[in-house]
Amino acid sequence: MATRWGICGAGKICHDFTVALKTLPAGNHKIVAVAARILQNAEEFAKKHNIPKAYGSYEELAKDPEIDVVYLGVLHTQHLRVGLLFLRAGRNVLCEKPFAMNSREVKQLIASARENNVFLMEGIWSRCFPVHVEVCRLLAEDTVGEVKMVKAYFGSPQLHIPRSVEKELGGGALLDIGVYCLQFVLMVYRGERPESVHATGVRLETGVDESMVVVLKFSRNRMAICGFSIAVAMPNDATICGTKGTITVPFPMWCPTRLVVNGQESQYPLPEPSMPLHYTNSTGLRYEAEEVRQCLLKGLKESSQMSLEESSLLTEIMDEARHQVGVVFPQDGE
Repeated sequence: MATRWGICGAGKICHDFTVALKTLPAGNHKIVAVAARILQNAEEFAKKHNIPKAYGSYEELAKDPEIDVVYLGVLHTQHLRVGLLFLRAGRNVLCEKPFAMNSREVKQLIASARENNVFLMEGIWSRCFPVHVEVCRLLAEDTVGEVKMVKAYFGSPQLHIPRSVEKELGGGALLDIGVYCLQFVLMVYRGERPESVHATGVRLETGVDESMVVVLKFSRNRMAICGFSIAVAMPNDATICGTKGTITVPFPMWCPTRLVVNGQESQYPLPEPSMPLHYTNSTGLRYEAEEVRQCLLKGLKESSQMSLEESSLLTEIMDEARHQVGVVFPQDGE
């Protein structure tokens, strides 16, 4: 039986997620409804993607008994409010990254999921890519020895995009793209809490971070360096340095199709989309969708690919980095 999806939002990422689902077997995944704040937007989205039902409110989607899981693709400033709406309605949720605006909000979402006994996962789609799954396997097999240093960089000129620069829209490099670098480090170090977090950066006049460098120290003298910016392009790759070799995830490290292990490259091609996409390699969203399906079939309430504990730790690290750079959002208050 197909996993029945409800799409919350009618924006660019929801379009790409919907296109990605179409690369999976129709007997396994089916979109049955889409909801937007404006009914016309939902109806246009439904017509474009051949979705049976369109709702002009998120509340209507939450009440739909034919939904198995909701893809939450609204702006992250709304993740807490809208996420709680679905969780309290007993709906399983795949929440687009970043999970929420801060650690306090993330803990609220996790607590609600557990209270209502439903599945919840942060949509760090990188974790489900075959490249990252292979990286975890190689590390488990000690292919490059003991990892001593991890480097991850992501820079994308986005100063012209309001969502990236406005504080009211949850802007800044950290929440939008820096999250990919930090999650990669936690993946390599298997969700271990760092001993220290040191961040420095520069802020825009709007008060959000334009560029940031974060240095993390882990037990046994292991380190990580992350650099990210919404002002300039960067290599957008990641390197794992071990005592017996290196693993490199080339551009684009957040949605990779190549892997270099001790100089030997492997390819992991993506299926072609049936429609134009808004973001790089978005058909790779299929991997997190299939991970959700497998978890639901097994009766799991969270994914081992991106556990709720690790999502919580990731947000705590981002909170600390923001604090050191002086980035404060309205959601950080009482």
